[in-house]
Amino acid sequence: MRQIAVLPYRTQGPAVDAPIEILLITSRETRRWVMPKGNLMKNLQPHAAAALEAEEEAGVLGAVCPTPLGSYRYRKRRNSGASVWADVDVFPFAVTQELPTWDEQHQRDRRWFSLTDAANAVDEEDLAALIRSFGAREFRAATQGSRLFETVADKTGVNAMFAWFQKLLPQQGNFFELFEQQAATLVAGADALARLAQGGAGRNQHIREIEEREHDADEITREVLHAVRRTFLTPFDRSSITSLITTMDDAIDEMQQVAGACDLYDITDFEPEMRDMAAIIVDSARLTAEAMPLLRKVADNGHRLHELTERLVRMEGHADEIHAAGMKRLFKQSTGKDPLHFIVRQEMFKRLERVVDRFEDLANEIDGLVIDHA
Repeated sequence: MRQIAVLPYRTQGPAVDAPIEILLITSRETRRWVMPKGNLMKNLQPHAAAALEAEEEAGVLGAVCPTPLGSYRYRKRRNSGASVWADVDVFPFAVTQELPTWDEQHQRDRRWFSLTDAANAVDEEDLAALIRSFGAREFRAATQGSRLFETVADKTGVNAMFAWFQKLLPQQGNFFELFEQQAATLVAGADALARLAQGGAGRNQHIREIEEREHDADEITREVLHAVRRTFLTPFDRSSITSLITTMDDAIDEMQQVAGACDLYDITDFEPEMRDMAAIIVDSARLTAEAMPLLRKVADNGHRLHELTERLVRMEGHADEIHAAGMKRLFKQSTGKDPLHFIVRQEMFKRLERVVDRFEDLANEIDGLVIDHA
């Protein structure tokens, strides 16, 4: 049988390498730690059904990415005592709100775990591996490398005199730190966009937060462009550095365009497909934040970077399908009604699609660096 589940997560702080926490709940009978999961539901997309299970079982709301992170298998016991294999598709779920009361609060416990503790707490090996890979802290730890000249000396075997001479040359700018700061603005902007798409209180605050993050991104972009001109040695080709930082800046710019349209057209509610696209943007920003530190050792991390960019491209394709389905449904519902409503909603769909497209562009930029340097 096939089931669906969410992997509820949150980050502790805005930093790119901030620890990720996973929310687990206890099963009703055995009291073991599990993820919110359930069966497929008629007339509901799998990710939407998984989000509903998260609300009922764990009392959390958030942005669920429509593209599954992966799957795992376990034996499910039926009431008859027999057991069957169940394949569970797992969807990333960025938690934005914890409810004080929920349907199954007296039947289950809920607790936040670190990635490592969450992986150790679950029984299924495949699920544990899926949890461990989510934050990929081991990859981030591997990116804390030595300076460029020491790396060159170690890898090429140049003599100590040449390495000493290299150290006299102007040092490379703090490009990696700036890349990671830019990724942090994407994560913060995407989180605010997801909260905006969910509606409810705080609409103006979410719009203002996206605008502030866009201003932060502009400052970081300017600093990178200045550093490229004044730095003698750069970690990558100057054009690659410029393209990478400006593509990230384009992504947050497009988020600001979405927020601006919400303010301009006074939009207070979003179509279900729009919320799905916002959830894809959240997961795309998370993957970008994971990828940036890996660029410090691109040759060693090429395989992982390719995995991340492959998922970014796959999610962009999924977003295109969601966009098309949403527009088709919206057109049918708008027949015979106010045409202005359709035009405004069409514009919102278009702007959300542009955000996702920029993350695909970013994936292509990262892939180019991997090809050139790994």
